[in-house]
Amino acid sequence: MRTVFLASLRRHLRRYVAAATAVVVAVAFVVAVGVLTTGAQSRITAGAGAQFAGADHVVRGLGTQNAITYAAQHGDEVAVLGSATLPLRAGDAQAPGKFVGSIADAPRLRWQTLDSGRFPERAGEAVVDVWTAQDLEIAVGDHVTLGAGAGAVDLRVVGIVAASANLGQAAVYITFDQLLHWRDDDSLLLDQAAVVGDTGPLPDGATAVTPEQHVAESMALHTNNVNTLSLMLLVFAGVALLVSVLVITNTFAILFAQRVRDFALLRCVGATRRQVLGSVRREAAVVGALASLGGVLAGTGLGYGLVAVVDAATRNSPLAAPPQPPGWWMLGGFAIGLVVTAVASWLPTRRVVRVSPLAALRPDGAVDVRTGAGRTRVTLGALALAGGGALLAVAVARDSAVSMVSGGGTLFAGVLLLGPLLVPRLVRGVGALLGPGGRLATENAVRNPRRTATTTASLLVGVTLTTAVLTGLASTRASVEANHGTAHPLDVALTSWEEPLGADVLERVRGVAGVERAIAVEGVLVDVGGARGAGAGDADTAGAGEVVAGDVGAGEVGAGDVGAERPLLLLSAPDADQVARDGGSFARVEPGTVVLDADVYGDDPADRLGDGTGDLMTVSPTGSAAQVGLRITTGTGWGGAGLVAPETLTGLGSPRVHAVWVHAAADADPVALLGDLDTLADDVGADVDNGLRAEAADDGLLAKITAATLGLLGISVVIALIGIASTLGLSVLERAREHAMLRALGLTRRRLRRMLAAEAVLLAVSAAVLGSALGVGFAWVGYETFLTTALDAATWRVPWLALAAVVPVAVVSGLLAAVVPARRAARVTPTTALTLG
Repeated sequence: MRTVFLASLRRHLRRYVAAATAVVVAVAFVVAVGVLTTGAQSRITAGAGAQFAGADHVVRGLGTQNAITYAAQHGDEVAVLGSATLPLRAGDAQAPGKFVGSIADAPRLRWQTLDSGRFPERAGEAVVDVWTAQDLEIAVGDHVTLGAGAGAVDLRVVGIVAASANLGQAAVYITFDQLLHWRDDDSLLLDQAAVVGDTGPLPDGATAVTPEQHVAESMALHTNNVNTLSLMLLVFAGVALLVSVLVITNTFAILFAQRVRDFALLRCVGATRRQVLGSVRREAAVVGALASLGGVLAGTGLGYGLVAVVDAATRNSPLAAPPQPPGWWMLGGFAIGLVVTAVASWLPTRRVVRVSPLAALRPDGAVDVRTGAGRTRVTLGALALAGGGALLAVAVARDSAVSMVSGGGTLFAGVLLLGPLLVPRLVRGVGALLGPGGRLATENAVRNPRRTATTTASLLVGVTLTTAVLTGLASTRASVEANHGTAHPLDVALTSWEEPLGADVLERVRGVAGVERAIAVEGVLVDVGGARGAGAGDADTAGAGEVVAGDVGAGEVGAGDVGAERPLLLLSAPDADQVARDGGSFARVEPGTVVLDADVYGDDPADRLGDGTGDLMTVSPTGSAAQVGLRITTGTGWGGAGLVAPETLTGLGSPRVHAVWVHAAADADPVALLGDLDTLADDVGADVDNGLRAEAADDGLLAKITAATLGLLGISVVIALIGIASTLGLSVLERAREHAMLRALGLTRRRLRRMLAAEAVLLAVSAAVLGSALGVGFAWVGYETFLTTALDAATWRVPWLALAAVVPVAVVSGLLAAVVPARRAARVTPTTALTLG
């Protein structure tokens, strides 16, 4: 059998090259996905937790005093994270409370990016965040004052920085030693430290974790305990495994399908079952080992090369080069190549050695449910469909990512098992649309259902994955936008708290570059007398919104009283839907109700206008002794003004334009837009509320996740296309005798190429239809499992336009995959083809 083994390798060298290529591609895909996933995880970590990007460990639960002591013990190897809330004054501009953080002494631990200037090096120097610099018109070289009274410190601005992290941002950054000037201030909160090297002894209650673990847990905390990084890693690990297994299995299935007669002949001349299986296993072992090793090397080089190309081609790359090759991915890819090659080569020969040689010499028929093998295949397929569906149901019910991935893989395996029954029926349905001209291509495509299903499997994977990812990304973006719209319904609000705005202000705002839409908002200034609980006092009996006769003094308003009268601007915006990110729902207020921004009136008891939702607040129109009771509700995202219904506002006086609300264009530069609106607001005596900063932070992280996902999807689709090209080529090679017979009967080379192209189109369209249906279904399961848990305002979105392009792209892919095999088949003469074996 050694002679047979060597002769087989020589005789079928071209086929084994195709098989080895499939193994190399599949293993390289697994390893490249590992490199890209690790790189994407590193970049997302750098964006969501840039404070820890240069650290080896994150120490949590320190507490302010322990953090100060811990930093003193470790010197430059530790950067303590936290801030103090201090008054900030820059020239004539003042801010009552801004976060003040520290700059790490070690450059490795500095997570802020310089926009201009340099970092502080000594006492008396500071850097200012770009947004704060824009708001307060601060430039390098200016002086600012932090703190109040005797503890105030004058600082020179030596740089402007941009903070890439979504959490931990501050308005001003100073050296840690300077920050300790306010060590006795109640607002100073220091709880975490980024550490280079060993953490050393930790204070009681403190724990140390890796930066990746800390960022993943922090992101999960802000997405309702859904770990997005782990989920992405799990999904693409499953995709890599599924695609690689299919590519190798399909290639070997077609490779050995033609050799069934060879194996049967060996049995006829005396080879035992063990000898045949041993020969096949040795062949597969040699091909698998060499190809898997080549795949690991190719995948590592491909992954790092793609990271470098993307990093050089894009300004804000979604990928970062992993500090070291992903060992587990490399070992996993090598193991997959060996194991799957062995299994894929063993299964076709197993059927041969279990039947008589003469039976194996007969042509392979279709899958027939009346045979034992057919019943087994159908039964396994049905069980896989049922089991996969059950796991997906569990995933939706229990929000289990593991069940989602395993259920999707199991259900897809069931579809593949039933492929010889499903795909031919789809091909016949599509072929009926081609008319009589496509009849020959249709009959050829469905004559061997198992071969047809195997050929379409790779493209089916690519279409399913593409459809699922496109739908998932569309739903994710829509959900993130909906959640941002709820938390920050306005991009920018210009508000005049005393005098009405001029008649020309709205047009001036609309003329600012980056403003897509803007509306004028009318308001009335009122005096607030106090607030009390919903169950107390006679204001309740008057009803919300009714005028209460007499004076309600400080002693009459009960618990929740805020004392003497205070001014408040009330606004009403019935046309808020023109500019609001939430469709204007935040500004739809019931008559007799006032909506207050919880971010403005929710923290400091001295600033509260009531104890909570349901309290009754009494207001007096300016210059009037009458009072109106308004029931308090809360929202967020528009600033310090209260929102009331139009009829309520009219009853409080003569409304005048006190605000302009802005909806920014999609391509607007948020920093430049805020700068222009700040300048305009200063001219008209208005304040600016900025909702773009949070949106920019959300969009930045979402863009990195989207780009990384699309990059991994692109690799997956390329591998799927290589898979269909390989299997289609081997399928054409397997049918060399059939094509020779057709040529001998008068079919021209041109018509043969057209027939094979028509077959490829039929297979591609069938795969696109089935894959699109599966992909949308998988995306919906992912939406119900992940998005509805992670985001409060989850929104299901199907990108119909993008999905409509999937079918023509699949058709073009199928045609391109058929070009080389069709040309090769047409070049071979009938007499030569009839001698091929």
